[in-house]
Amino acid sequence: MIEINGTRLWKSLMEMAEIGATDKGGSRRLALTDLDRQGRDLFQSWCKEIGCSVSIDEMGNIFARREGRNPNLPPVQAGSHLDTQPTGGKFDGVYGVLGALEVLRTLHDHNYSTESPLEAICWTNEEGARFSPAMIGSGVWAGIFDLEFGHTRADPEGMTIREELERIGYLGARPCRQTDVKAYYEIHIEQGPVLEAESKTVGIVTGGQGCNWYHLRLHGMASHAGTTPMAYRRDALHGAARIVSELREEVLQQENALVTVGTLNLQHDSINTIPGEVFFTIDMRHPVPAVLSGLDQNLRNLVEKVCREEKLEPEINLIWEAPTVTFDQECVGNVRDAAKSLGYSCQEIVSGAGHDACQMSHVVPTGMIFIPCKDGVSHNEIESAEPEHITSGANVLLHAMLKSAN
Repeated sequence: MIEINGTRLWKSLMEMAEIGATDKGGSRRLALTDLDRQGRDLFQSWCKEIGCSVSIDEMGNIFARREGRNPNLPPVQAGSHLDTQPTGGKFDGVYGVLGALEVLRTLHDHNYSTESPLEAICWTNEEGARFSPAMIGSGVWAGIFDLEFGHTRADPEGMTIREELERIGYLGARPCRQTDVKAYYEIHIEQGPVLEAESKTVGIVTGGQGCNWYHLRLHGMASHAGTTPMAYRRDALHGAARIVSELREEVLQQENALVTVGTLNLQHDSINTIPGEVFFTIDMRHPVPAVLSGLDQNLRNLVEKVCREEKLEPEINLIWEAPTVTFDQECVGNVRDAAKSLGYSCQEIVSGAGHDACQMSHVVPTGMIFIPCKDGVSHNEIESAEPEHITSGANVLLHAMLKSAN
């Protein structure tokens, strides 16, 4: 049975991690920065070394293609992303890109021809850390966002995705739109503690939970901290604190629900000024669409109630909505069969995080593979995975792709 070269894959992961390496052992390659360009350049060079053709689309998504015996058949794809969080780790996303490359390298080593072509993909701006929303490269490809929306997303300094694609040389000519694809797979660290806790080597991902992102802005009145009695205040920060605290209590009442406030900014950052305006974000998730919809309404009711009581004026915008997804049963079955034939302990699992595979699943038969990560930690420089698990996940990917391609 063909197996991937785990030593080579690990070495590639460590070499990529040096681009944007951080003091605590992680990586910082925000989307479309010079460091992201360096990572993309390295990926392209590795693909060309094994004779793959490489094309880049209008969103900067990179497609490395290894032809099959029948080039007219739709390809079997695998991929993920090379961009990271501001304090990211070595494996989130990168493992999926380099794992897909390792599949192509392994087939090249063995001079193995598949019936369908195979493609390894690097998607643009999966993290959403620099440009919001997340998963935008795959989202434009899948038709979830249009190209103009994708090109005009701006970072906090006002630079747009199109401008940065042009600057780093990754504004490609290939149209960014859905094409015929036989199957899409993605391998990823779990980013949670379940597989490690259950001593499982492989997670057979059956789908992903829904996720809503909100921008909230509360308008009160800035005034002097020493001369404004408490009863007369319109304190925007106090209103935000109430919303954050009470929303958490509501979410705790709903099994499997998650809520996170990741950003909070004051307009007036002064020790003796009552905050007159506050901006904050909310990330809310649940695997059941009806429950997530109910939580959305609860949030809106809570904001209205608190702002009425605190004499504030609210703005609440749902800036991104990722629906619950269910992966293709045949692809899930191919992952399951590969894991079992290779003798790996495994279990079914639902993804708590969003991935490019979630975008792809709306238009392409999709499967996903998880491996454990230490203590379930991700989006953190200390993110860690074991070499043997890295190898195992890539072997499952190899054989699931071969099943689809042949």
